[in-house]
Amino acid sequence: MKESALEYHARFPKGKTKVVPTKPTENSYDLSLAYSPGVAYPCLEIEKKPELVYEYTNRGNLVGIITNGTAILGLGNIGASAGKPVMEGKAVLFKKFAGIDVFDIEINETDPEKFITIVKALEPTFGGINLEDIRAPECFHIEKTLDESMKIPVFHDDQHGTAIISTAALLNSLELTGKKAGNLKVVINGAGAAAISIAEMLTHIGVKHESIYMLDSRGVINHKRTNLHETKLPFVRNTDAETLEDIFPGTDVFIGVSVANVVTEAMVKTMADKPIMFALANPDPEIPYPDAKHARPDLIMATGRSDYPNQVNNVLGFPFIFRGALDVRAKVVNMEMKLAAAYALSELTKLPVPIEVSEAYNEKEIRFGADYIIPKPLDSRVLYHVAPAVAEAAVKTGVNQVEYPGREAYVKFLESIMAQQLEPISALEI
Repeated sequence: MKESALEYHARFPKGKTKVVPTKPTENSYDLSLAYSPGVAYPCLEIEKKPELVYEYTNRGNLVGIITNGTAILGLGNIGASAGKPVMEGKAVLFKKFAGIDVFDIEINETDPEKFITIVKALEPTFGGINLEDIRAPECFHIEKTLDESMKIPVFHDDQHGTAIISTAALLNSLELTGKKAGNLKVVINGAGAAAISIAEMLTHIGVKHESIYMLDSRGVINHKRTNLHETKLPFVRNTDAETLEDIFPGTDVFIGVSVANVVTEAMVKTMADKPIMFALANPDPEIPYPDAKHARPDLIMATGRSDYPNQVNNVLGFPFIFRGALDVRAKVVNMEMKLAAAYALSELTKLPVPIEVSEAYNEKEIRFGADYIIPKPLDSRVLYHVAPAVAEAAVKTGVNQVEYPGREAYVKFLESIMAQQLEPISALEI
């Protein structure tokens, strides 16, 4: 895998993305329209009416993926340059799944205030900003400040992407188990960006905030703890439990956004009836899938891996959330839009799965149940369910800046975008 991956990235042209012209450049007249003197006309029109930048440039279909390399994909603080392959990879996913163009920008700045200043200055370029792989707790302040000060959507996928997909998976798990959100005991192992966003979203589907127990690297966030960061203070609980093993008995839902192999079979056995476990540490979950299912055959389990059922994969979220936000020119991605995405994913899971999706995963049939609680990433229907739901939520909450044409017309627009997509050559075919 290592040698194949290095060869894949090094093959000419280097990297995974490139910029191509979208208008004819065959002769001198074409060039005179693309650049001087013709380019002056759209410039002057935009000067008179700034919103025409969306008419005459690619801004309305352009997202900036921006990182400082401080929390790269499980690799940690490896720096801006070392994070660039990940940002290019995410750019590929935006284009592949939602037809969105991307500039990846790696900023060599770890000071949050300076980073904010740099990103804010880039606003005229983009229709939206995808913050990526920025360490906690700085990421909370960075996203909140940019979200409040910019007039385009700013979305930190590490916070909200996992939360949206997990919420969709939990909605379906509750339906399958007959459990009620208001009666759950939830344990979240990890207290970073994803964990805190997950906890927030769960309260919006009826989970009681006081029933969520959170752990960081030092154990349960309880009343005995001191020197806690302000983001953890809402999760202080009056309990004598200090370790993950202490807090596990009676847990209805365990969500791991931490490290591998911190949960044992013995701990899983102490969970409540019909337990639900999302062990999302990558590449290895908090407990191996076979071990967890062996301990509790009645367990509904999801991981971040593609080789087990129920992969919680952020690609089910960010391309389609940005697609919907961009197309109504939303000023933010608010909680209503995030919840709309989660509910759309939940509902799609319960629809009959096309045979081509089953074949793509070498399965005879895929149907709603314990081994299928969220859609598969290669299900093309996700775009046509999530993007409209997000766009409609933006309109309903009044954060849109252009009219929404209605679902039927919008789906036709999405189909036209995807019809223009070029099928990339599979790495397996080369």
